[in-house]
Amino acid sequence: MALSQRTSIGLYSDPASADSHRVRLVLAEKGIAVEIVEVPPEGPQPEDLAQLNPYAETPTLVDRDLALYDPRVVCEYLDERFPHPPLMPVDPVSRAKAKLVISRIERDWYRLLAHLERPDARGKPAIRRELAEGLAASADVFDAGVPFFLSEEITMMDCTLAPLLWRLRHYGVELPEAAAPVQAYAERLFERAPFQASLTAAEQAMTRAG
Repeated sequence: MALSQRTSIGLYSDPASADSHRVRLVLAEKGIAVEIVEVPPEGPQPEDLAQLNPYAETPTLVDRDLALYDPRVVCEYLDERFPHPPLMPVDPVSRAKAKLVISRIERDWYRLLAHLERPDARGKPAIRRELAEGLAASADVFDAGVPFFLSEEITMMDCTLAPLLWRLRHYGVELPEAAAPVQAYAERLFERAPFQASLTAAEQAMTRAG
């Protein structure tokens, strides 16, 4: 199945991938009307995906004649294309700091999650332990007296963290008691209507973290 030509915003999305979930969550937080084509990794790919994305991978966003891939690039584009509500700071210093946090989340935690998402990955117990310990070591950052990650308002950092946290229990990552602030933060995100709207059927079937 391909996107219809009359659609303004379209998304080719893996229904179980955290990277695709990040983009769907940004779309939901901003209330953007979008046509979503689910592309399961084991299923046939849409004919035009390889033409739109040289890697033929998800997520791939189509906005009229523009095709974008790489979840961070797509999310930042959506925040600039649809500026209300903003998910990134306006001033350059705060914006750069937020981008650095997102980069660290990707390098420290999404890297490990990507291994767990692969059915043939080896050494999963060690990867689960490393991810749980990394989150627990950062628990004080999640317990900063504000409802979201270092912020009073939802931001792109939360949209990056939420899909990862949703998948922890599903992939057998058990957080220790020291990570209680992480679990409390995750529950606040999961209860939000945009987060619930961002879930696919496959993600709804995942066991909730916490």
